[in-house]
Amino acid sequence: MGEDWRNHLVDEGDGTMRIKAHGRMKVDARLVTDRAHLDKHADDRGPEQLVNAAALPGIVGEAWAMADWHYGYGLPIGGVIATDTEAGELGGAISPGGVGFDINCGVRMLALDATESDIPNLKKLAGRLAGRIPAGASGKGGLDINAQQLDDLINGGAHAAAELGFGYHEDLPHIESNGRLTTEHASISQRARERGLRALGTLGSGNHFLELQTVGKTVDANTAEAWGLYEGQLVAMIHSGSRGLGHQVCSDHVRALEGRYKSRGSTWVEEEWGYTLTDRQLASAPFHSKEGQAYYDAMNAAANFAFANRSALAHRLREVLRLELGVDGEARLLYDVAHNIAKVENHTIHGADCTCLVHRKGATRAFGGDHQDIGKAYRSSGQPVLVPGDMGTGSWLMAGPQAGTNRAFGSSCHGAGRALSRTQAKKTIDGKNLKRMLESQGIRIHASTPNVLAEEAPDAYKDVDEVIALTDAAGLARPVARLSPLAVIKG
Repeated sequence: MGEDWRNHLVDEGDGTMRIKAHGRMKVDARLVTDRAHLDKHADDRGPEQLVNAAALPGIVGEAWAMADWHYGYGLPIGGVIATDTEAGELGGAISPGGVGFDINCGVRMLALDATESDIPNLKKLAGRLAGRIPAGASGKGGLDINAQQLDDLINGGAHAAAELGFGYHEDLPHIESNGRLTTEHASISQRARERGLRALGTLGSGNHFLELQTVGKTVDANTAEAWGLYEGQLVAMIHSGSRGLGHQVCSDHVRALEGRYKSRGSTWVEEEWGYTLTDRQLASAPFHSKEGQAYYDAMNAAANFAFANRSALAHRLREVLRLELGVDGEARLLYDVAHNIAKVENHTIHGADCTCLVHRKGATRAFGGDHQDIGKAYRSSGQPVLVPGDMGTGSWLMAGPQAGTNRAFGSSCHGAGRALSRTQAKKTIDGKNLKRMLESQGIRIHASTPNVLAEEAPDAYKDVDEVIALTDAAGLARPVARLSPLAVIKG
């Protein structure tokens, strides 16, 4: 255990608090918070993990924790770090723990030209969605694909899904990176392939969900109008990722990299690369090393499967909406964004250009409208930022800047963030009572077990409105509209 990070904490007065570099830290760490928010989570180990990440080889800028941060594996959920791909002989570090096990877990949002009054029977619609959208830890109910089709998906992402009839080609400009990341070999283990073969079109468990929502309070009317949104409108949000395939890819590479590090006092050392880490869960390889490139390529393959999975889920959703709502069930894709990913991007660090590998773990991209990777539909508004909250309170739609890149490598929060661990939540919250309470408020709930509801209860999460306000105050993204839940499908 190193020196207490709180001894180096400074309130910047700009919506953030800084942990000044100390010990092995190569850069400062930055928390999107104020004193009141920080005091609510004073025992959170997340900032300590951020301090450890700030010592990674090749790290540049600052190590960031978004307002929804909480403890994770190696890097806190809500963590954003960047390494210089050209640092040293083989480049700065790439860390699977800095991406997470659910590679390209992300959110897709669709908008209908309909309101709640156009739903003939909400209970029936919610039941149909629960029956059609497989949820839970297993891959039961996944779409039937063969080995060649899986290869197509891990190489082609949402493009391949559209070719297979599980999505629309017109959706592609509304997906981060157009729904496809470049792969050289797409080399993943046989076990990862086996897990992927049965998982396409499935939600998963835990915090993964499908929600039917309504557009509530509009904060930025001009942006909402530019995106074709209006108050009372029906929208749908899908939160899922690469399922067992991505988890296996991460597990395979974490195991291989962690095995290279040997304990030396209070640190972990990899002698070939000269890497010294405070936490072995941050096991890393140089970006241009054989091991670094193998993970990066496999991560991109898993990310492509996640884009395809959300496309397939949206396809299943659309089928139910058309069946139940007729022409009013037509749903257009507003945006699809990743929040567990590492991407090569160009940023300006202390006035100098840098080709960076930006790790976003439980953080979402929030690029300006003038960024070359943003489609023409968002040039005047900035990129949509999708922020799920909790199933009893609501979610938010935000936007990146209209121009330029924010100081957190163009990143924003990705959700409300946990306030209670899953174990704590199950001990203190009654899932059956929660379901009755939410349904008395007009929110239809479908979950596989009461334990899932307890783990995902509103009280298990931070106040999403507070997280949004902090993100706005820090200048990372601006609020556009608040979304209210109508029907929730959870695993």
